[in-house]
Amino acid sequence: MSFLDIGGNGAGYSFMLASVLALTFDIVIRGGRIVDGTGNTWFRGDVAIDGDTIVAVAPRIEGEGRRVIDATGKVVAPGFIDLHTHARGGIFDVPAADNFILQGVTTIFEGPDGSSPLPVAPFLARVEKQGVSPNFAIFVGHGSVREQVMGSVDRAATPAELEQMKALVRTAMNDGAFGLSTGLFYVPGSFASTEEVIELAKVAGELGGIHTSHMRDEMAKVTDSVRETIRIGEEGGLPTQITHHKIAGARNRGRSTDTLKLLDEARGRGVDVTSDQYPYTASRTGLNALFPRWALEGGREAMLERLGDPATRARIREAIIESIQYDRGGGDPKNVQIAAAPHDASLAGKTLADVLRARGVEPRVEGAADLAMELMEKSEVWAIFHMMDEEDVVRILRHPATMIASDGEVPVFGKDAPHPRSYGTFARVLGVYVRERKVITLEDAIRKMSSYPAARVGILDRGLLRPGMKADVVVFDADRIIDKATYTNPHAYAEGVAHVLVNGVFVVDEGKVTKNRPGKVLRHGVRWSYGKL
Repeated sequence: MSFLDIGGNGAGYSFMLASVLALTFDIVIRGGRIVDGTGNTWFRGDVAIDGDTIVAVAPRIEGEGRRVIDATGKVVAPGFIDLHTHARGGIFDVPAADNFILQGVTTIFEGPDGSSPLPVAPFLARVEKQGVSPNFAIFVGHGSVREQVMGSVDRAATPAELEQMKALVRTAMNDGAFGLSTGLFYVPGSFASTEEVIELAKVAGELGGIHTSHMRDEMAKVTDSVRETIRIGEEGGLPTQITHHKIAGARNRGRSTDTLKLLDEARGRGVDVTSDQYPYTASRTGLNALFPRWALEGGREAMLERLGDPATRARIREAIIESIQYDRGGGDPKNVQIAAAPHDASLAGKTLADVLRARGVEPRVEGAADLAMELMEKSEVWAIFHMMDEEDVVRILRHPATMIASDGEVPVFGKDAPHPRSYGTFARVLGVYVRERKVITLEDAIRKMSSYPAARVGILDRGLLRPGMKADVVVFDADRIIDKATYTNPHAYAEGVAHVLVNGVFVVDEGKVTKNRPGKVLRHGVRWSYGKL
């Protein structure tokens, strides 16, 4: 197959000759503002698609389409790639992943924060059998590997255990994982030494994978954690990524200046370190994030035993008070919002302050600590923590080594109170930070959502509007795209996306979700074909 490049290397106008000569295409998208994913300035033009492949991109394509989309006044861009999602459970309940595709997301990654299904192969086979709308890929989680070999214990791995963990990582990589994820804040990853992680990272790196990390501490020790993430990549010999890069806690505001300086210095000496981010000032994780890590060793039953001992409970309480006062709680129980409480669905959306007031109790930090322990005794409660500063969010977003990732889930519409990032991350960047606040350009935002993450993990046939690339395409109204989900009304779809194609098939058409499930399971190490060679 041969190509014709019109206008030279910077223009981006090229054709797959065999298809152009036929002058008949399955789909032609006409007259849109083409933002091709490279970061180059947009140009007005057409996109032609045959089967699952883009076959022509040019200012004007002379030919017919079996389906023609008039994109006049709209942006045509590569489908967005989300490198950090918690879609493991929800993708089987909602295989359309409509919260993602209605934002223009065409590929989602599972297995972040050190937690993934094991083994990888049967899980990916289950996704394939299910049939899903977006493409689906996975990382192997260090915490899951450690749990399988050692359980939830606070000790160093023996040499034999380390070899077992390395073997599990190697198997997962050979089964298609794109790299190793760590969650060094979470049990049991929090019990691992940096050296242990480096040894496992070497395995992923030797097989072409990357390392992505929920760092040990995003609060007072955030700079130490950035240094550790950099060290894992530098000594592990693989690309390394700070995932959901944030600065948490009122005492730490402004320290993104320090973390980004560390990133720049590392890159300056040749370390391949990057970051991703969601554009919100609140995080979401288990309510037990308020607990000291030692209190969670051994799993839930061990935690409950500790809470049942008055002296140990008092120690845990003091640590939770400290966390609410200075770190995740942002100094006020109103900043800790319940996302899901399996034992009592009515609590979803309420803050610790709301619950205390409803009981006739003054919402003080001490009472909130008691409530947190009580709730965790009843079930595994999830929470949203309002504890970041907008200036840090903007500073990280602007950085050239930052890409966009949601840290979102695939929610069942109307169930619980998920973080609004699940419904709004990509639309929020485009609507708020590009259009309204002009923090970054449209072209750079789309680069951070498409070609940048694709290149980061080695997906060679997606992320750009180019002939020969897979036809993952989004058409949206740049003047109207916006996130609608909020912390108090989280189940609200983004607006402004007109069409989304995954592998050349419409999953969103005229703003409506279709019943098509064309998503592919993407496996690392598969030899990609370019231009159907």
